[in-house]
Amino acid sequence: MKLSSGYETKKARVEMLPLIDVVFLLLVFFIYAMVSMVVHRGLKVDLPETGTAVMEKNDYISITIDADNVLYLNSEPVDAEEMAQRVLQLGKDSNKPVYIDGDQKADLGLAIELLDDLKKAGIEEVSFSCKQKTP
Repeated sequence: MKLSSGYETKKARVEMLPLIDVVFLLLVFFIYAMVSMVVHRGLKVDLPETGTAVMEKNDYISITIDADNVLYLNSEPVDAEEMAQRVLQLGKDSNKPVYIDGDQKADLGLAIELLDDLKKAGIEEVSFSCKQKTP
């Protein structure tokens, strides 16, 4: 006598809950990978706060003015006199925007002179970086 367990007539099926879990984990992994690939070219400075700060940095040139008024171009120290020429060399084939990250304790006069030198050299897309105020 042959007994049947009931599994002989059932077809194999793919369970959806484990598949949803795997797809969700893959999604989280790729989102984390994309966020960790963001490149920051400047140095760590204490940025001033504004109420309307919006950061859209894709591919850019970073100029940093630290608290001791030392200028850096993409984390490399550069003299103020040759900064505009070095920026022109970096962005000569593309219209990369230039972001000036200035420490709160840096001299405003140095930043204005730097901005003026960049404008005289023909670099039009220059912005100052700042952080948004927290309520």
